[in-house]
Amino acid sequence: MLTRKLRMGMIGGGKDAFIGAVHRIAANIDGLIELTAAALSSRPDVAIESGKALLLPDDRIYSSYNELLEKESALPPDKRIDFVSIVTPNHVHFEPAMLALQKGFHVVLEKPMTFSLQEALQLKAQAERSGLLLLLCHTYTGYPMVKQARQMVLSGLFGKIRKIYVEYPQGWLSTFLEGTGQIQASWRTDPARSGKAGSIGDIGTHAFNLAEYVSGLKVTHICADLHTKVPGRKLDDDGAMLLRFENGASGVLMATQIAAGEENNIKIRVYGEKGGLEWKQEDANTLLVKWPDKPTEIYRTGTGYVSSFAAHNSRTPAGHPEGYLEAFANLYRNFALTLHARLTGLAPQPEWLDFPSVEEGVRGMLFIEKAVESSQSEKKWTELKG
Repeated sequence: MLTRKLRMGMIGGGKDAFIGAVHRIAANIDGLIELTAAALSSRPDVAIESGKALLLPDDRIYSSYNELLEKESALPPDKRIDFVSIVTPNHVHFEPAMLALQKGFHVVLEKPMTFSLQEALQLKAQAERSGLLLLLCHTYTGYPMVKQARQMVLSGLFGKIRKIYVEYPQGWLSTFLEGTGQIQASWRTDPARSGKAGSIGDIGTHAFNLAEYVSGLKVTHICADLHTKVPGRKLDDDGAMLLRFENGASGVLMATQIAAGEENNIKIRVYGEKGGLEWKQEDANTLLVKWPDKPTEIYRTGTGYVSSFAAHNSRTPAGHPEGYLEAFANLYRNFALTLHARLTGLAPQPEWLDFPSVEEGVRGMLFIEKAVESSQSEKKWTELKG
C-alpha cells in the first residue's frame, strides 16, 4: 500500500487564472494528492510569483513546462512528481502532454484534449505506447447523479434508448467581451489559441460527452448549424445540431454562450421504451426518473438506494449540497485511486476506473471538427468518423 500522497506538478493555472485554482482545490479535497512543483505561466515572472504565492519551494518553481518536465524527470523516483496537471489554453495542451508522457509522467489534462484531431490521435498513440494514465477533465461526469443516471440506463431499466436531449446554455459572451481585454474571453474566442470552434469546442464538447456517457451510446452522425451572433467575434458563439446514435436513437444538442442571463445550467434528458430521466446542474443533487404509468421518482445524492458508482462519488449525507468542486474532485480521486493501485500492484475497483480519458478526448476533437464541417456543408448529415 502506498504510504504517501501522490506528487502533482501543474502547468498553467497561475495568478488570475480561473481553472488552475479549481484544479488545485479539487486535487486537495480527498487528501490523496499534494502540489509539489509547478510552471504556472508562460511568463517567467508570473510563473515565479504564482509559485511563491502557493508556498512552493524555490527549487520546484519553474519558468516553463519544458524546464519542469526536464528537471523533474532527472530527480530520483522518491522525489519527482508522479503526474502533471495541464490547465493551459487549448493550443498549449498537446506539447506538454506529449512531453510528459515521453518523460514517464501520468497526465491530467483540461478539455478539449488538444488543438486538433490530428494532435489528439498522436497523443492517444503515445498514451497507449507508454501505458500511462491520462485523465481528461469532463467535469460533469463526476456528479453522483450523473453516474446514477448512467448506471440506470446501462442496466436496461428504460429499455432501448430512443431519444436524447442535451443542452448547455451560457450567457457570458452575449457582448463583445473579448474587446475589453477580459482574459478568459480573449483566448476562448481566438482561433489561434482556442482552435476552429468557439462555443462548440468550449461547452459543446461537454454536452456531447455527457450525452455519450449517460446513454452509453456513441454518436454516429450529426447535422450541425453553428453561428457567430456577436459582431466582430471570430468563432462561433451559438450552435445546435441533430444527432444520430449507434442504436438508432435520435438526439438534439444545443450549446450557446449568447443566451443572455443564463449561467451554466447544463442539462440532459434521456428517454427509452419504458421510461426516462432528467438531470440538470442547477439542481445537481437530484435525478428525475419518469414513467408513463406511475409518478415521477426523485433520486437524491447521498441516499442509501443509489448505485455503488453514485455512492462512491458522494462525500456527505443526503441533504448536504455537493457541487461543481466536488464533481471535479471525483475525477481527481478516481484517477488518484487508480494510480495508487497501479503503483502498489493492486487491481483498481470498477468505480475508480470511471473517469474520462484519451478515448473521450479523441471523440471530443472528432466532434468539434465534424460539427464545423457539417455546419459549413450543404449536406444534411455528416458522419462522425475520423
